[in-house]
Amino acid sequence: MTDFIPARAIGILGGTFDPIHYGHLRPCLDLLQQLNLAEVRLMPNHIPPHRATPGSSSAHRLAMAQLAVSQCNELNVDTRELNRTTPSYTIDTLIELAAENPHTPVCFLIGLDSLNSLHRWHRWQELLSYCHLVVSYRPNYELTLAPEVRKIFEQVQTTDVEDLQQQKQGRILLWPSTQLEISATRIRQLIEHQQNPQYLLPDNVLSYIHKHNLYK
Repeated sequence: MTDFIPARAIGILGGTFDPIHYGHLRPCLDLLQQLNLAEVRLMPNHIPPHRATPGSSSAHRLAMAQLAVSQCNELNVDTRELNRTTPSYTIDTLIELAAENPHTPVCFLIGLDSLNSLHRWHRWQELLSYCHLVVSYRPNYELTLAPEVRKIFEQVQTTDVEDLQQQKQGRILLWPSTQLEISATRIRQLIEHQQNPQYLLPDNVLSYIHKHNLYK
């Protein structure tokens, strides 16, 4: 017997969002609708453990993220990782979320490249004790999992979306989602070279960038 009475699952997408753009937002909305999630939380981090520290401040990246989701009630911004003074390890965030939401499954949204490098993540073996992993992929994708990850993947992979709602954690779902060829790096380069990145990111975010002279 179990006392787990599920609430609708939520999605979490972490990143630097420097700046946030449609390549982040559209896949989130697709997954929210296709997986019947209650919400998707975008979670900017202060000190990313696996990449360079963002060029713009946490305050600017938070403001841009909040502007980006202001037109969609189901997309929200979670600030917990911005408030840390240490690297933002996913396992720490998932432990917090599980404690705060004991009856809500958490779907951590990642790309295929992250799954292929999962064995390099801090305490990666514990992640599925606190969440499901939803892995977005493109056509002709290739799994190049480390042997220790592949063993777990073969045990817990599911193709049934309902598993994400009926179980608290522990599943990996590969899911085709909208993949827009937009990168924050490219947007920053365009702005640096005084070119217009319009239609790659929300207009209110672009206005914020110009107002605060970011990426120049």
